[in-house]
Amino acid sequence: MTETVLRLTGQGTEIARRLWSDQRVWFATAAILALVWMLDPTQGRDSLSFVAANLLQTAPYLLLSIGLAAYAGATGADNLIARAFTGAPVVMILVAAAFGGLSPFCSCGVIPLIAALLAMGVPLSAVMAFWLASPVIDPSMFALTAGVLGFEFAIAKTLAAIGLGLFGGYVTLALTRSGAFADPLREGVGNGGCGASGIRDPKPPVWAFWHDAARRTKFGREATKTSLFLFKWLSLAFVLESLMLAFVPAEWVAQAVGGEGFASILIATLVGVPAYLNGYAALPLVSGLVDQGMAPGAGLAFLVAGGVTSLPAAIAVWALARRAVFALYVAFALTGSMAAGLLFQLWLA
Repeated sequence: MTETVLRLTGQGTEIARRLWSDQRVWFATAAILALVWMLDPTQGRDSLSFVAANLLQTAPYLLLSIGLAAYAGATGADNLIARAFTGAPVVMILVAAAFGGLSPFCSCGVIPLIAALLAMGVPLSAVMAFWLASPVIDPSMFALTAGVLGFEFAIAKTLAAIGLGLFGGYVTLALTRSGAFADPLREGVGNGGCGASGIRDPKPPVWAFWHDAARRTKFGREATKTSLFLFKWLSLAFVLESLMLAFVPAEWVAQAVGGEGFASILIATLVGVPAYLNGYAALPLVSGLVDQGMAPGAGLAFLVAGGVTSLPAAIAVWALARRAVFALYVAFALTGSMAAGLLFQLWLA
């Protein structure tokens, strides 16, 4: 009797722990919004509007990514995708970095695809290359950067994105070959990177999955699970971003990253991590600073470091990956952004 009670108590505790783990992001988001609303109702409404507007803006990318990931799982095509990422890691990293720097997906839109790839056993090195390059630039950001800062700056930012992806990918490859990061995903996300069994025993995909009730169910289940996962983490990210935009004046950022020389590039890199506004708001700020004498290399370092570690991108990594992978991601953002700024400044000299 006692053993039964203890077993049931242990099971109940485990269930409660998992429920709290699943819901704590919702609680944190609701608590922050409620506190802001009580202290400043106007800002509370503005933050809520900001979250809704950004979720709506990213919805097309998210829906496409979620649909592709769910379709790959329902049809069994995920095994083919994972097998396509086997082979020479050097080539995989090169392709992943280039695609990440040139793809139209925002950092939020690639989350379900990255989670699926890691869960299927795709090497972390290739995923890291794509993950690092993706938030820095995309076609629309390239056009906007060229219009605000000039075509030369836009090219430099694109090359920095691809270079950062290559740097992170090859360093991660060396670390994984030494035995590190064997299980990169957090517990409960995908299958913790152990999905390589599907690659070892592949089955032909069923492209018209809707004719099979079990596959239709799997499609709906995966799409719903991924949608809820994205919605809770992005809601928290956008709430925090709205508060940063409201309470971190652009003048403070300008004062911190202004100046010339190596010191300005170092400061811009470090400030870009916590104080980055967003991709669109940062461009005119950097343009004004460069016009006032700020080193262009410092401006590039600020944009690259801030883009990789912006709240949506960083929280996406935190939500999916274990802490060691997140720390590695931030380290790549800092060192790679500083190197990009220095190289750009040397090239202009």
